[in-house]
Amino acid sequence: MSSRLANKTAIITGAGSGIGSAIATLFAQQGARVALFDLDGETTEALAAELQQQSGQHCIAYSADVTQPEEVQRGVSEAQQALGPIDILINCAGVNVFRDPLALEDDDWQRCMEVNLKGPYNLIRSVLPGMLARQYGNIVNVASVHGHKIIPGAFPYPVAKHGLIGLTRSLGVEYASQGIRINSISPGLIMTPAAEAWLASCPDPQAERERQAALLPCKRIGEPQEVAYTALFLASDEARFINATDILVDGGRSQIYHE
Repeated sequence: MSSRLANKTAIITGAGSGIGSAIATLFAQQGARVALFDLDGETTEALAAELQQQSGQHCIAYSADVTQPEEVQRGVSEAQQALGPIDILINCAGVNVFRDPLALEDDDWQRCMEVNLKGPYNLIRSVLPGMLARQYGNIVNVASVHGHKIIPGAFPYPVAKHGLIGLTRSLGVEYASQGIRINSISPGLIMTPAAEAWLASCPDPQAERERQAALLPCKRIGEPQEVAYTALFLASDEARFINATDILVDGGRSQIYHE
């Protein structure tokens, strides 16, 4: 087992399942002390205990709503006390909100922006003071291919993800001279529990799965661990000259014209 994150401390939001869980697992395997933030405290507690046993790294869980700044600050403080100064932040918590623009309720708009855009900003604001004091920190925001290409019927999710990529670039430049790197990852269709649930809701789940795979140049749907390895690279010192950049992890689909 390699140790690409040896002696590093990471906070990962949305760590209870899907991409966040895959990132937390890989980071612990690679030598990081990990704080798993998620609304589902029970699942995250179990995962943290499992990762600690398997990796030998100190892993903790914190039940957190990323839209609540004071709650986020408490969680970051607890993580620092338990694990040490925060070297890495992975903002993976998110929510799908797909609505007809004219039928969109204000609450749905607010929820989309609060979780997908303000949530990452809340975490960044909480970890930045410590990172700036040490002149070191790596932040990775999990955006989406929706932040690059517009898919009809997905509003207002792409608005938030465009904003998150903009936040990444703006803050990445703002703090570049102070030892902080801020990048983002834009996954395409990844076989997460949410994607599995969506496919299961289709009239013919297998046919829809095959149709989605056929749209991809590689003819297969992505796996959470493939996004996790991209996060690992960006969060490590191997990527020390990469900043204010977004990396697409979508099998090449966004490069192809589709009607």
